Amino acid sequence: MKITLLEPFMTGSHATWAREYAAHSHHDVEILALQGKHWKWRMHGGAVTLARKFLAGGYCPDLLLATDMLDLTTFLALTRKVTADIPTVLYFHENQLSYPWSPEDADPGLQRDAHYSFINYTSALVADAILFNSDYHRQDFLAELPGFLKSFPDFCEIDSIKLIADKSRTLYLGLDLQKFDQYRLAEVKDNEPPLILWNHRWEYDKNPEEFFRALFVLHERGVKFKLAVLGESYHQQPPIFTEARQRLEQQIVHWGYIESFSDYASWLWRSDILPVTSLHDFFGISIVEAIYCGCQPLLPQRLAYPEHINTEYHQHCFYSGFDDLVRRLEELCKATPLRQEHLKARVYRYDWSEMADIYDELWHEAKTWRVEERVFSSFVGS
Repeated sequence: MKITLLEPFMTGSHATWAREYAAHSHHDVEILALQGKHWKWRMHGGAVTLARKFLAGGYCPDLLLATDMLDLTTFLALTRKVTADIPTVLYFHENQLSYPWSPEDADPGLQRDAHYSFINYTSALVADAILFNSDYHRQDFLAELPGFLKSFPDFCEIDSIKLIADKSRTLYLGLDLQKFDQYRLAEVKDNEPPLILWNHRWEYDKNPEEFFRALFVLHERGVKFKLAVLGESYHQQPPIFTEARQRLEQQIVHWGYIESFSDYASWLWRSDILPVTSLHDFFGISIVEAIYCGCQPLLPQRLAYPEHINTEYHQHCFYSGFDDLVRRLEELCKATPLRQEHLKARVYRYDWSEMADIYDELWHEAKTWRVEERVFSSFVGS
């Protein structure tokens, strides 16, 4: 089968997912993409440019696989002479209905934010199938739609939500987890303080304030630990990072983004405890990577995280509220860290060696998705 993967924001996890699937798939996956910058403009204008490139390139796939950053309705309208009979799948890495806006962004206050959500909504309407990278994400998107549509003055089309729900399902991210194996450390640490890990973006939605506030409490209590702060930082970052670097100077063994994958993997294998305080995560790639490398997760029982942990281990991996986070973290710091091999086995299911065949097999069902006329006629008649 020939698949054209449409990605108007080709960077970060979007780019990794696209390239890795193309490499692991048994199908012929060709990627048509734009550079991952100016995300708002990509959601508005990316479809026009990709449509032009698609027509000029003579693409004639058996399936279109688009991501959530594409205005799929515009793309299909501009390419309808070629794509009218091609099944179309929309894959949601994130969605604009529930993705938290930066406090620095003026658009929400100026009521200029709804259009990006509307692009996601209409793209979902036109797609033959809709896939989400976690079950939490799928349920979250569908739950946000009623309030979003009711915010408009009339013809809110609430019944369209069922149309979207009926063609939605969960398809977890595929990840190249096996590439971490060669960097596993052989040495065993003796009588060293446990190493606490931060390996997320340095942004507001990862809630670094609560993470570092918990470590400040441990430090004040005299609890021994070391700290590695990885993850990508940007020109503007929450001020708590500057405060934490000063207050936890004696505990810090690494501070800052690591370009080299081998160095990043080595730090994950070396780390013992992963406290997570994020306010937003539709999947949580950095968390799955750390769990795979044997790090003990300490997670809030929300978002997509419960899907990554076997039910019988939930009591050991989840906390409830800030005080419980501090208590559990202190207990872990005072105990002998153990490599979490049982949790590694759970998240291994996301490795492309497991997921690529699941993706590939799903596309064979594509011909059964072409039911728009039947479904849409019942929708408009309701």
